[in-house]
Amino acid sequence: MPPLRRSLLCLLPLVVALTMPALACDQGRVFEDRDGDGRQGTGEPGLAGIRVSDGVRIVETGVDGRFSGLDGRRAAVFIIKPAGYGVARDGALPRFWRPAGTRDHACTFALRPQAPETALDMLVFADPQAGREAEVGYYERSVIARARDVPASLGLTLGDVGNDVPALYPAINRATAQLDVPWLHLPGNHDLDFEAGDDPASTASYRAIYGPETYAWEEAHASVLMLDNVIYQPGARPAYVGGLREDQFAFVEAYLAGAPTDRLLVVGAHIPWFDTAAEGAAETVRSADRARLFAMLQRFPHVLLLSGHRHTQRHVHHGPDSGWHGPMPLHEYNVGAASGAFWSGAPDADGIPAATMADGTPHGFASLRVEPGTGYRLDWHPARRHEDDPASTGAMALHAPRVLRRGAYPAWGVYANVFMGQPDTRVEYRVGDGDWRPMRRVNRADPRLVMENVRDDTATALRGFDRSPEADLSSHLWRGALPTDLPVGTHTVDVRVFDPWHGERRASTAYRLDAWPED
Repeated sequence: MPPLRRSLLCLLPLVVALTMPALACDQGRVFEDRDGDGRQGTGEPGLAGIRVSDGVRIVETGVDGRFSGLDGRRAAVFIIKPAGYGVARDGALPRFWRPAGTRDHACTFALRPQAPETALDMLVFADPQAGREAEVGYYERSVIARARDVPASLGLTLGDVGNDVPALYPAINRATAQLDVPWLHLPGNHDLDFEAGDDPASTASYRAIYGPETYAWEEAHASVLMLDNVIYQPGARPAYVGGLREDQFAFVEAYLAGAPTDRLLVVGAHIPWFDTAAEGAAETVRSADRARLFAMLQRFPHVLLLSGHRHTQRHVHHGPDSGWHGPMPLHEYNVGAASGAFWSGAPDADGIPAATMADGTPHGFASLRVEPGTGYRLDWHPARRHEDDPASTGAMALHAPRVLRRGAYPAWGVYANVFMGQPDTRVEYRVGDGDWRPMRRVNRADPRLVMENVRDDTATALRGFDRSPEADLSSHLWRGALPTDLPVGTHTVDVRVFDPWHGERRASTAYRLDAWPED
């Protein structure tokens, strides 16, 4: 067990012993905090119809804002934040929950009225996964620094907040708090206490900081359902699998029974809902659990699944083969990692590792804009941009040979790694002033990362703390053949992508044709 994790866990029994009273948060009240001081004063009424949960059952507040009937001794008690209201925060962490064992007189929730928004802008992080203080610094100086430029009023982290070192959570939270928006979290497999005896106990370190692992949060244009879908299996191999427990299904069923259907339902999780196991291996997500969840979601006309865990990114559209039987395919966006390939690779001039993922995607984060009327737009934001490199933009990165022999067989091509590309994405290229021609989607590794692998292989000394990952097949790579029958000299190659959410986007590179001296 890592020493920092051990030191934190040793404190947990003492904390529980000191805070466990005779009366827990089985009842309480919710009020409208008009002056923002967190205390219910004159003229600040209780709020009726606010849903409050213990992670299994959901109750509603009465006309006086009071609720009862929960089990606050067993689990954290939390409100399902309604649209039109906000809650106070500790840095980035919203105070929408109370720990198990909280005294009932402290089980009061203050909701502040908030102005309506024309759209909901969200930042979506997956796998920040800092396991060393240096990696917290990388996260702050790259991901957080870049995210300051992206408008948002809410943030999500889809698990693996840390890398098996919960003592780093406060430092990670301080970095995230610089973005000054409420931030919702989920645990991932690297947030588990692997010495725990069962799955519920495996998130004790996480719960001490972030509260409930399965909960809901509502805004005017979207409802957000956050699901801890990492099932810890003590003594088994693998040690965890994707799925949900019965108590989680009880909460999901209770929540969805009263959830609005006229807005987008965003379902966040850590482990993807599509299976990624090799042939003959155990499934990575329990198919029965997936089918049961999908059946619950089927009555909602507008659903978006967000997941992390893979440290690559792709879009999946679920259908009957994976248990979805809605009228339209169910969209899952498997978000790339903030830590990229686990903070690996050669460092740049600022000392930050390249962190390129195995599919060639640069480390970074996603944004989700939810428009009135359930429409949404997704985008990927590389944590570091190379403004002076037209071949590497926020939307794609290009690779082409530097020089070819004029008249050679045209067997070499330009490659475009379109980070948000899907199988039907339209990608075209042209050479010089020639006509635009379609590029062909290929199932192969990104040649830029292959070159980095070669540099690591041929280096005679370590180039960084950890080398870049071996290049793996990319689901969003396109190729176009480069002509060799053009005049000797340099030729510009333009690539354009027609993004369904953001329109046309371009990048450019160049190659040179030389004559062989004997020709």
